Amino acid sequence: MLSATDLLAFLAQRGGQEYRTAATTQSGRGKRAVTREVGEYRFTMRGESVQATGPSGQTRQLSRAEFGEIFGSYLFREPLPTGEMTDLGPLFG
Repeated sequence: MLSATDLLAFLAQRGGQEYRTAATTQSGRGKRAVTREVGEYRFTMRGESVQATGPSGQTRQLSRAEFGEIFGSYLFREPLPTGEMTDLGPLFG
């Protein structure tokens, strides 16, 4: 599981490529800990902003601070590439 900060760092290294991942929340501790999946999101790092598409299909451009405010309490499963490239700048920069 990745924190929101870890996910941002992961995306920053792979700018322009879209990844999908499931957001989860945890409740309880120890043996009673329960992980609940909130939904699947698609993320792309574009410069200093993150393009986020939620389970409803709505897409938003978020700053790093906004990303932290919205997703800071979630943990994310392993991000998987979707094969979509939204910004070819990192390839030719």
